[in-house]
Amino acid sequence: MSKAKRYLVTAALPYANGPLHIGHIAGAYLPADIYVRFLKAQGKDVAFICGSDENGAAITLRAKKEKTTPKEIVDRYHGIIQKAFEDFGMSFDIYHRTSGDDHKEMAQEFFLELHKNQAFEEKKSEQYFDEKEGMFLADRYITGTCPKCSNEGAYGDQCEKCGSALSPDDLINPKSTISGATPVKKETSHWYLPMQQHEDWLRDWLVEGKLEGKETHNPSDWKNNVLGQCKSWIDGGLQSRAMTRDLDWGVPVPLENSEGKVLYVWLDAPIGYVTATKKWADQQKKDWKEYWKSEDSELIHFIGKDNIVFHCIIFPILLKLNKGFNLPANVPANEFLNLEGQKISTSRNWAVWLHEYLEDFPGKQDELRYVLCSIAPETKDSEFTWKDFQARVNNELVAVLGNFVNRALVLTHKYYEGEVPAPNTLNETDKEVLAEAKAIPARVEKALSEYKFREALQHAMSLARLGNKYLADEEPWKQIKTDQERVKTIMSIALEITAGLRGVLLPFLPNTVAKLDAMLNLEPATWRTLQSDIWIEAGHKINKAQLLFSKVEDADIDKQIEKLAQNNKANNQKVKPMKELTDFDTFQKMDLRMAEIKEAVKVPKSSKLFQLKVDIGSEERTVVSGIAKHFSPEDLVGKKVLMLANLAPRKIMGIESQGMLLFAEDDQEKLYTVEGNSDVMNGATVS
Repeated sequence: MSKAKRYLVTAALPYANGPLHIGHIAGAYLPADIYVRFLKAQGKDVAFICGSDENGAAITLRAKKEKTTPKEIVDRYHGIIQKAFEDFGMSFDIYHRTSGDDHKEMAQEFFLELHKNQAFEEKKSEQYFDEKEGMFLADRYITGTCPKCSNEGAYGDQCEKCGSALSPDDLINPKSTISGATPVKKETSHWYLPMQQHEDWLRDWLVEGKLEGKETHNPSDWKNNVLGQCKSWIDGGLQSRAMTRDLDWGVPVPLENSEGKVLYVWLDAPIGYVTATKKWADQQKKDWKEYWKSEDSELIHFIGKDNIVFHCIIFPILLKLNKGFNLPANVPANEFLNLEGQKISTSRNWAVWLHEYLEDFPGKQDELRYVLCSIAPETKDSEFTWKDFQARVNNELVAVLGNFVNRALVLTHKYYEGEVPAPNTLNETDKEVLAEAKAIPARVEKALSEYKFREALQHAMSLARLGNKYLADEEPWKQIKTDQERVKTIMSIALEITAGLRGVLLPFLPNTVAKLDAMLNLEPATWRTLQSDIWIEAGHKINKAQLLFSKVEDADIDKQIEKLAQNNKANNQKVKPMKELTDFDTFQKMDLRMAEIKEAVKVPKSSKLFQLKVDIGSEERTVVSGIAKHFSPEDLVGKKVLMLANLAPRKIMGIESQGMLLFAEDDQEKLYTVEGNSDVMNGATVS
């Protein structure tokens, strides 16, 4: 465990344009909460920081879609997110937001300090502009084909398939994710962070754990997936990245001639950690700088894998350039949690929403904490299923932990009126059980210190399994008839284990531990509780037993599975139904060919029609198509598309159309070109 005097622990700022789902919880917030509870149980000085990320293009787009204001969007979802966190029992020291005046002031000060330290390059460039939407496109709102792995869904900043760092200019066939149109280049001016200038020290810091000759952390403590992604980016060559954007929602750039420009959300959002720390420190009459700038403090970021580069490369560069700020000692990022065999998708409503879970399973916060920690995607993607949730709750929490505690307390009241009996002579089994029980806290502590939360929970539960097996083997309910003195020893050891459970389970199941504290009539447990030789004294009076957990019934699980099935059905219903069956001979009559679009012009006096010139290899033809509301001429010229070549000609608006081009249409009636490989010859038949 680190010897730091204080810890600053941050959890990724959730984006305030939608509610939380279990993937968010498993990825960043639950492991952060477990770690913080562990530190605080040890008496450490900890600031646990989080808040809503409320700036950026996605907020403005959602507001536009819902015909409202960005402020209304962030106010609504900040409230939903904050309440869900509170109801779930997250132990943040502060949950702040980035749309307030205090954050605007902090972010602008941070930017000005960087500007003073010559961190940026101001330069003009041509950036992608969506003419249909009348806006410049952030990197994340441009998709295209990755030049390195040919993934057709790569973003303008990163390919999530191969992990390569990209810029929008790298993409093949870029498209706006907002309108689907091909964006055009338009000149604008921004402040850039020349990341390539920082490759050497970043590599030393990440790989060697050294910064300017000083040891900052132990790289062997970092996860391989985190270091691997960072190394890939650096080895691939870092590039300059604009730290400002053309938007009207966000933190305004505090410089002259910067009207209409705001800080890039990935500069603005991490500074939100600093803003929140300052507000919390002011409330606590502390100095926020001690947590961000003191050599005695450690900074730890809990995030999902999609945020690794921003927290391990971009933000560290900004922190170093600001001078005096600590860089993170660790970034224990998790992979993704899948749901019932599919990726969690907010757009398809394929998710278990946290606020809905809390409504459907009132009082079962610890059950969800337990299951999500048990299956945490620590080094690879993992999967949540409702049947597995039910099995883990019923077979582990109810049948092992709950059963053991209930037996121990009920029998103590039955035999000794709730008074902890003094043990008699210990036999070898007793000594072995006690030795094993006393060894478990150290295993839990080691695993937690290494951010191995699944392993730590297994060790903690092994104490309950040990107690359950001990009672089952010793059968005090039988021995009480023949050897009452022996039963005193058995029950003394069972209660000792029960008291120990409070400490090892505290980071994981805080509500359960609070119940145990009350039932055992003990002061709230801490990690120091486990350092005592005796965890509960003979003669101590305990309270009546209460059930710690109740079984999750089949009906409850069936309801959740049906809810997901209905969501799946709703998604599938968006696909148009199939047409009537046709025979093979009819299909054979259709002459489908690849055609290259050579020209595209709007038909006069029509808002829908394009007049297209297409090359089908043997000749060029004129085709009139009602697609002008979906594409611009630049979208189409040069494309190899699918054409029905033997459709009888007909006149449209006085122009003879000699065939039909084929397009795909989604449930929103948006059209997409059906394209062929660029190498295929014009006129190639499709069969």
